[in-house]
Amino acid sequence: MSKVQQDVPLSQRWLDRIERAGNRLPHPVVLFIYFCAIVVLLSAWLTATGANVQNPSSGEWLYTRSLLSRDGLLWMLHNAVGNFVSFAPVGSVIVAIMGIAVAEHSGLLGHVLTQFARRAPPKALSAVIVFTGVLSSIGFDSGYVVLIPLAAIVFRAAGRSPLAGIAAAFAGVSGGFSANILLGPVDAILAGISTESLQLIDPQASVSVSANYYFTAFSTLLITLVGAWVTETLVEPRLQRPGQTESTSTPPEASASETKALRRVLIFSVFYVAALIAAVVHPQGPLRNPDPSGMAALPLLQGIVVFIAAYGALAGIIFGYSSGRFTRSKDWVDAMESGMSTLAGYLVLMFFAAQFVNYFSWTGIGALTAIKGAQWLAGLELSTTSLLISFVLCSAAINLLIGSASAKWALMAPIFVPMLAMLDVAPEAVQMAYRIGDSSTNIITPLMPYFGVVVAFMQRHDSKAGMGTLLALMLPYSLCFIVSWSVLLAAWVGLGIPLGPK
Repeated sequence: MSKVQQDVPLSQRWLDRIERAGNRLPHPVVLFIYFCAIVVLLSAWLTATGANVQNPSSGEWLYTRSLLSRDGLLWMLHNAVGNFVSFAPVGSVIVAIMGIAVAEHSGLLGHVLTQFARRAPPKALSAVIVFTGVLSSIGFDSGYVVLIPLAAIVFRAAGRSPLAGIAAAFAGVSGGFSANILLGPVDAILAGISTESLQLIDPQASVSVSANYYFTAFSTLLITLVGAWVTETLVEPRLQRPGQTESTSTPPEASASETKALRRVLIFSVFYVAALIAAVVHPQGPLRNPDPSGMAALPLLQGIVVFIAAYGALAGIIFGYSSGRFTRSKDWVDAMESGMSTLAGYLVLMFFAAQFVNYFSWTGIGALTAIKGAQWLAGLELSTTSLLISFVLCSAAINLLIGSASAKWALMAPIFVPMLAMLDVAPEAVQMAYRIGDSSTNIITPLMPYFGVVVAFMQRHDSKAGMGTLLALMLPYSLCFIVSWSVLLAAWVGLGIPLGPK
């Protein structure tokens, strides 16, 4: 080993090896084709061997379905287009990019982010990006399609690696998905499933939407600090290779025309936000949830990507005309078209990723794996803390195979919630343990729908980046999150601190 290699920390050398090994893999499109073929063959074998599992909530026996059967072949043919068109990341990214492209080509994004980078304390930048990513989970897909590409631009404007910005944002958005200072739709969905599972043994029992709120709010601080530390000490040093040059000059001050244009954008922003608030707060507001027991702003949150895209386009048009960058309507239309042109490779990747994810779901392999793994863990006789930590690890492992948090919980909750409740383990703690395991490995599983999206964002800044690059960047976050978060949960439960309001 050379002296230069000896000076590199062992952890970074291992991550370099992971990156090199991962990037030797075929192109992600080819890789997903291989994955599809494996699922097809595996489904045929499992079906031929009669693989099955009993649904713990209904008692129904679940069997795998073969994609090599007549029904399977017809399903693949009839649903190939539908799988792609209905794949969640596709529509959200396309809509968001159209709006963001106008803001970018008008100069608005560059101006705002450059000035932000000029004024933001360098050491606080990572923490701000991770924290913003954690908060973005309240807006469904907005963090993935809006914050992650913007974080790359912010880091680049600050003279830092854009890949580090993408990693920090992805860690906050996806790795910190179960931490937030606000209650969101996921809290309601998981609590509802937990309640139904708990009522299998106690028909009057329930788990409230805010059952984990104290813990998730405090976890926001934990994920922000841990995520920022990982970015600064483990991730970014690997990206600052010898010979790599980054612009570290101070960003220029704004011109008079840009200052005037930004002032108009700020005025528009105030009216835009006020209109959205009024549409939610007013009893007859079009964006108010008609269900009084639900979240008042749920329609707004469900359409948040559209509102962000509309804001980006309108703000970009205002800035472009006010600064002189746009002089006719063709200019901002061209900006949208330019943004869409960058999605060609992404759309090809998403077609095959959509087929794979839907193959995995239709065959029943995901449900079989989840229930079998849960039953194995249920058979272990462990203490309360050991059970919770083991459940965190079980959830983390299953998350590598099934992407949907609600789908996994619907399969696992009927087993673990009643079983652990009878062992005096609070269902709120079981639910939180699941959320920790689910969130921590989101960022290292290619089955997560937005994994390919993040790879595509990286390739806009580094054409050589691949799945191995992203895995090597995100593995330190995943390991640090699951360890620190599990320790916090064990201490929290051990001290008897309530996870949320009763």
